[in-house]
Amino acid sequence: MTSIRLPADVEMKLAEIAKLEKRTKSDIIKKALNSYLESYFTRSSPYDLGKDLFGNYGSGQSNLSTDYKKLIKEKIHAKHSH
Repeated sequence: MTSIRLPADVEMKLAEIAKLEKRTKSDIIKKALNSYLESYFTRSSPYDLGKDLFGNYGSGQSNLSTDYKKLIKEKIHAKHSH
């Protein structure tokens, strides 16, 4: 068994919600803790969270970092071929 001390304002909010939902404060705390633990252990890496954004910003092209030499050569060639 674990017991916790809550600040007075949190205790009052918890009591109010428990009364409105007709649930015990313990049930609400358990649900909140389970939700926190579930999200904690299923966290995505920063890369996974932003991978759809990497390489596309502004241009919409995802190959700019890998094909930059080829793209530069094409631009130079197009500029000088006019």
